[in-house]
Amino acid sequence: MKVLYGVQATGNGHITRARVMAPALAKAGVEVDYLFSGRAPDGFFNMEPFGEYQCKRGLTFYMEGSKVDKWKTLTGNNPLRLVQDILALNLDDYDLVITDFEPVTAWAAKLKGVPSIGIAHQYAFLHQLPDSKSGFFFRHQIKCFAPAKIAVGIHWHHFNQAICPPLIQPPLFPPAKCANKVVVYLPHDNVEMIKRALAVHSAYDFFVYAPVDQALDDGNVHFRPFAREGFHRDLSDCAGVICNSGFGLLSEAIQYGKKILTLPQLGQAEQESNAEVLEHLGLGTVIHDLYSERVAQWLALPMPEPQLFPDLATVLAEWIAAGCNRTVQSVVDDAWSRTCRPSVSGG
Repeated sequence: MKVLYGVQATGNGHITRARVMAPALAKAGVEVDYLFSGRAPDGFFNMEPFGEYQCKRGLTFYMEGSKVDKWKTLTGNNPLRLVQDILALNLDDYDLVITDFEPVTAWAAKLKGVPSIGIAHQYAFLHQLPDSKSGFFFRHQIKCFAPAKIAVGIHWHHFNQAICPPLIQPPLFPPAKCANKVVVYLPHDNVEMIKRALAVHSAYDFFVYAPVDQALDDGNVHFRPFAREGFHRDLSDCAGVICNSGFGLLSEAIQYGKKILTLPQLGQAEQESNAEVLEHLGLGTVIHDLYSERVAQWLALPMPEPQLFPDLATVLAEWIAAGCNRTVQSVVDDAWSRTCRPSVSGG
């Protein structure tokens, strides 16, 4: 079987999922080519698992701080180029297209009659979630952005529906506890604002991963350049994480057993939904301003227990290699039966 795997690269979470799926698909005997869109070609790093991959422009969000810049998002994307890339994409050599919410491969498969599977957090929004954001119009947007013949959604709980657990790699380092250490990942926020807001909490050390050229220690605020291994080393032994509400990092923090303080990117319905569901499950605290009084309250909270998630990549890869010979519901039941899933504190 030969597969074209399309990955929405606007956020790192989609790429991380593809990194987890790549070895599982190879082990299952599936030959895979990769296509990434939504990010400039020079913005990728640590892409060795994907071999010779393609890049397309696709569609993306533009941010102004932790808020979606609607005007720039509207004018910065190029719908004509998207259509051209969809129509020009040659799928003759592929038996299947997998899309992680990537529009070029998804629409090319739909228009050219090639079987497709969508594996992404976004496809969980095709179900009923305990939030105020998902609904008919949001579901319609998901289907229009990256349609798939078979849609496999992932989330922190199944909510008695056909939703798989998170697709993430096991912890890179053993979970540990440094009670006064906090990891911060707010890549779209001004670093000076972050420093001012956090420096007042002098009993804690904040390790801020930001677009800086080299490590810089400024009192109790420690800036670090983006580096996946270094980030996970700090994540493994910190007490908590302050971040936006992207699904991938939140899932990793839950897996490591870290308390979470999250600031959803305003205007980004997926993140706003994630924040609501996170609180519903009792897995984190939501704020909208780093100067909030709730920061001090959150810092004093105890750490939760690590959550065990299954090897979903192997379950999915074996299912795909077998020609998707089972229903999505059976795959979901299989996956959740292998793990201790998060409990629902909100109902």
